[in-house]
Amino acid sequence: MSSQPIALLSVYDKTGLLDLANALTQSGVRLLGSGGTAKKIREAGIKIEDVSDITKAPEMLGGRVKTLHPAVHGGILARSIPSDVKDLEDNGISPITIVVCNLYPFTETIAKPSCTLADAVEEIDIGGVTLLRAAAKNHARVSVLSDPNDYAEFLKEWTESSGKVGDALRNRLALKAFEMTAKYDDAISGYFRQQYASADLAPENLAGPVQRLPLRYGANPHQKPAQAYIAGQPLPFKGYINLLDALNSWALVKELSETLQLAAAASFKHVSPAGAAVGLSLSEVEKKVYGVDDLKESLTPLANAYARARGADRMSSFGDFIALSEECDVATAKIISREVSDGVIAPGYSPDALAILKKKKAGKYCVLQMDPKYVPESSETRQVYGISLQQNRNDAKIDGSLFQNVVTEEKSLPESALTDLVVATLALKYTQSNSVAYAYHGAIVGLGAGQQSRIHCTRLAGGKADNWWLRHHPRVLALPFKAGVKRADKANAIDLFVTGEILEGGERAQWETLFETIPEPLTAKEKEEHAAALTEVACSSDAFFPFPDNVHRAKKSGVKYLAAPSGSVMDAECIKAADEHKMVFCHTSLRLFHH
Repeated sequence: MSSQPIALLSVYDKTGLLDLANALTQSGVRLLGSGGTAKKIREAGIKIEDVSDITKAPEMLGGRVKTLHPAVHGGILARSIPSDVKDLEDNGISPITIVVCNLYPFTETIAKPSCTLADAVEEIDIGGVTLLRAAAKNHARVSVLSDPNDYAEFLKEWTESSGKVGDALRNRLALKAFEMTAKYDDAISGYFRQQYASADLAPENLAGPVQRLPLRYGANPHQKPAQAYIAGQPLPFKGYINLLDALNSWALVKELSETLQLAAAASFKHVSPAGAAVGLSLSEVEKKVYGVDDLKESLTPLANAYARARGADRMSSFGDFIALSEECDVATAKIISREVSDGVIAPGYSPDALAILKKKKAGKYCVLQMDPKYVPESSETRQVYGISLQQNRNDAKIDGSLFQNVVTEEKSLPESALTDLVVATLALKYTQSNSVAYAYHGAIVGLGAGQQSRIHCTRLAGGKADNWWLRHHPRVLALPFKAGVKRADKANAIDLFVTGEILEGGERAQWETLFETIPEPLTAKEKEEHAAALTEVACSSDAFFPFPDNVHRAKKSGVKYLAAPSGSVMDAECIKAADEHKMVFCHTSLRLFHH
C-alpha cells in the first residue's frame, strides 16, 4: 500500500473547500470525496477520487449510504500498532490521515415554518456524524476538520512541518468535533421530544410519557420561546406553572418534611421563600394573626403549616407560589382559595380540595402535581451569558446534628430551638444569597435575602420579624376594620400601621377609609414593651458573621439561638457578643450560598 497520506472530504458547508483541497493536493495528499463534495472539487480541476473507488460499493438509498464501510472507517480508526497495521494490510485498506467533514443543516431546516417531519428526518446526518466521531476518537493519529475556520491554521502547520500535526492542534480539533456532534444530537433529540413527548400534543400523538412542557415565555414576556424539559425520563410534574418558584419551593418543603417528620409548606416569590413552616398547632392568637380564625374547617397539620408560611410576611407572600409536602386537603385548599397566589405544587390533592382550587382564577389557577419519588441528577448545569456552569447539586444534609458545635457559654438547645434552627437553615439553602433567616414556633418569621451586606440581611430579616411580632399586639388584633374590607387591603393597612409609615394626602385618606374609627398610632413605649415579650427566636445565616453587629441586631428581635458557619477573623468577637446577650451560638461549618 502507498504511504501517501489520504484525506477524506465529505462536507455540506463548502466554505473554503477548494482552497483546502488545492493546498492538500499540492502538498502531496491523496484526496477522497463523497457525492457533491467530490463533484465540486473535480469541477474545479483538482484531482480527487470517489469514496466508492475504495469501498467498491456505489452510493445508495438516494445518498443515505455513502461512507459507511469498513474501507473508510477501518482506515480512520486504525491505530499505529502492529495488530491494526496488519489488519489493514490483510484487508487491503489504506490508513486515512485527515478527515474533513461537517453536517447537514438540521437546526436551520427545523427553524423553517414550512418544515415537515419528513424534511427534518432527511436532514439527520448519519455518515457525517460517524466520520467525525471516528476521526475524533482516533485523534492520536488522525486530524479531523469540522469547521472551515480551522482550515488555514491546519494547512499552515501541515505545510510547515512537512505533513506533521502537533498534539495540541489535533486535540483541539477532536474536542471541537465532539462538541459539534453533541450539539447536533441535542438538536435532534429536542426536535423529536417536541414532536413525540410534548405536553401540548393531543393524547393520540404522544408516543410515551411527557418530557417537554412549552412555556408562554421565560423570565419576562419578551423572552420567547421557552420550555421545560427532561431527557431520558418523564417530567416529574403535571401542569403549567412558574417553574423556578415551584421547583425550588418543592425541594424546600420535601426536605423540611423528611428532616422533621412534620407537614411542611412554603410561600415563594422570585426564587426565594417569603415564608416556610412546619405544621405545629396554632394558638387562638396565632389563628387571628394569620387570618384563619374564621375558617369553618378544622385546621390540619398541613393547613397550620401553610397558614404560618403565608402569614409570616403577608406583604411579600402576595401573589406567591405555594408548595405543600403532603396531599392538599380541604382545610388547606380553603386557605389557599381566599388568598392571592399564582399556583400550588403538591404530591397530590384530595378530590374535594382539587374541586375548590379549580374554581380559582375562573379555572385557570395553576395546580401542579409533583412525583414525590423523583430524585434529580447529582449535578446541575446553568447557562450565564452563553457560558455553561456545572456543579454538584447542594445535597448537604441539614438536621439537628448540624448544630452540635455550641461555642458560647450558654449550651442548652431544647428540641423546639433545634426545630427552628432547622427551619431557618433549610430556608436559607433555597434563598438567594446573602441571606439571614429568623424562625419561631416552626416557621420563618423574618428573612433577609439577596443583600450584598450581611448586616443588611440581618437588619432586613429582623425588621420583618419585628413587624410580624407587632401584628400580635392586642391593639393590632383589635383594629376596627369596616365590614367588607378585602384581605389584601387589611394586610397592607396593618403593615402600614405596625411599621409607623408616615402617610400624607390621598394615601392617608384612603387608609383611613378602611376603618370604622381611625386608630391611634402605636407609641414607641408600646412597641418597646411588646418587643420585650418576644424571646427564644432562632436565627441562622448562610455564611459567617463578619462582625458582631449582626449578633447585637439579632438580639433586638428576640433571638436566643444563633447558627452560622465559622471562618470570620471576627469569630471570637461574635462569640463574645453572643455571650454578652446570653445567647446560644452554634458554628455549623456549612456555607449555604444559593444563586
